[in-house]
Amino acid sequence: MARLPIRPRRNRKTEAVRGLVRETSLGPKDLIWPVFVTDGARTPVASMPGVFRLPRADVVKEAKEAWKLGIPAVALFPALPEKLKDPLAKESVNPKGLLQRTVRDLKEAVPELCVITDVAMDPYSSDGHDGVVRDGRIVNDETLEILAAMAASQAEAGADLVAPSDMMDGRVAAIRSALDERGFTDTGILAYSAKYASAFYGPFRAALDSAPKHGDKKTYQMDPANAREAIREVQLDVAEGADIVMVKPALPYLDVLARVRDAVNVPVAAYHVSGEYAMAKAAGQLGWLDADAVLMESLVAIRRAGADMILTYAAREIAARL
Repeated sequence: MARLPIRPRRNRKTEAVRGLVRETSLGPKDLIWPVFVTDGARTPVASMPGVFRLPRADVVKEAKEAWKLGIPAVALFPALPEKLKDPLAKESVNPKGLLQRTVRDLKEAVPELCVITDVAMDPYSSDGHDGVVRDGRIVNDETLEILAAMAASQAEAGADLVAPSDMMDGRVAAIRSALDERGFTDTGILAYSAKYASAFYGPFRAALDSAPKHGDKKTYQMDPANAREAIREVQLDVAEGADIVMVKPALPYLDVLARVRDAVNVPVAAYHVSGEYAMAKAAGQLGWLDADAVLMESLVAIRRAGADMILTYAAREIAARL
């Protein structure tokens, strides 16, 4: 027998030993469940098996179940009919709007649950962009006023964290100022700081019918080829008052996530986006992969790269397994 004083396999011989030496943990407390909210009937999202557009009553019921599983937070995304959309996203500040009503429902039913709201124009915009469109261009500074008012409306409804996902320059500072001026000093900002112009968002846009009506989002979302630029973005957001920063998508940008984790001293989130979820589920349905195992491994990888929390559509099924 070979004399090998160092045998790494000794630390892998049983599940008990593997558990003792495991470097990365994943638990329900690390997960955020993204939810599509509708004023209509419960309907499946065709490209996201197991995901539905949920009416408010179902959101409350299933959020209670998520809370019992140990999931501490939900992120809300409203699916609105075209008749409520316009170029300036006016419905976003309606105190009786779908999102605001859902927030109030959740805070009444599960007060301890962390409710996160999306701050962006695209669910409310007839143009499908995250900013105001003028002569075919997405204008930055005019958009900031709309985003600030939107965030304040969400905070007034009871949101714990507002999450600007628009990638306009200066929006974190504008939102922080608006929140503080209105007395919402305890409302946090989870900034989509390094959000890439990714092809992985397709199922999400189909779920909300929020794809751009013309052009693309490459003038404001980041170029997938850039990593150093992400550090600049997250540092700007932290300086402007972000309480948590995010990298989106997650798996194709694990290198970026690791760099961001090393660059800032605030919590870091990652979004395991619709396309990442859909690929695992589709391959699972075809029998090509074990979707449950792939999802679990994917989330562990995201944690290993440095994410303190993960938004994932698989949150409830993963929490149940854990």
